[in-house]
Amino acid sequence: MKPYLAAAVQMTSTPDLQKNLTEAEELIDLAVRQGAELVCLPENFPFLGKEEDKMTQAEDIAIASEKFLTTMARRFQISILGGGFPVPVEGGKVYNTALLVDANGTELARYQKVHLFDVNLPDGITYCESSTVMAGQKLPPIYASETLGNLGLSVCYDVRFPELYRDLSRRGADVLFVPAAFTAFTGKDHWQVLLQARAIENTCYVIAPAQTGNHYAMRYTHGHAMIIDPWGAVLSDAGDKPGIAIAEINPARLKQVRQQMPSLQHRVF
Repeated sequence: MKPYLAAAVQMTSTPDLQKNLTEAEELIDLAVRQGAELVCLPENFPFLGKEEDKMTQAEDIAIASEKFLTTMARRFQISILGGGFPVPVEGGKVYNTALLVDANGTELARYQKVHLFDVNLPDGITYCESSTVMAGQKLPPIYASETLGNLGLSVCYDVRFPELYRDLSRRGADVLFVPAAFTAFTGKDHWQVLLQARAIENTCYVIAPAQTGNHYAMRYTHGHAMIIDPWGAVLSDAGDKPGIAIAEINPARLKQVRQQMPSLQHRVF
């Protein structure tokens, strides 16, 4: 592992697949021009619309998303995380799938989101992700990169389940991905503090690309894509407009924090 720049992309994805991919390409280009070697896209980057429309287009979205990620990785010679897109499965549902590819366009790791967002919020909006999404059955993978470190995958609502990240850190994660489409209502109170908690308790970097703004109808997301260091310091925050958060991932800093606060070595249970 060497020091490198990572970028967490922030988008306002809509029900328009091609428009979203064009926006993602522009933001990837922006990140690369600023020196990013690892670029992370948020959950729902290729499509954020009504569930019935997502299901109608799911196969097209899945094919276009995988092709897009491999094409962008090769064109810009970077590693890319596609933070979440629907992949059809038997039974008429989809997996909410995160995909990591390298600069050759080779798939490095794939994760199917295990924690599904079925919540009635106090603002009157109900979310039922399980109505269209099948929960993954496997723990998130870690990809061990000689240049980028040990990269652990997760998606959005997973961030509320610390045992998932403890497992990733136990298996040697240096960087935790938390791509999200966090609701505006919960995000204002919970987003940053949850990300900082996952970074601090596991002494890992956290890279959290995000959705922001109004996507369709009453669907609003919080924004504030972030990169957080192992001490819990926010290194970069994209605010509430489309753009990027970019910061250095530094193995010397990782080592320093883990020496100063060796909590991972003190686990009892």
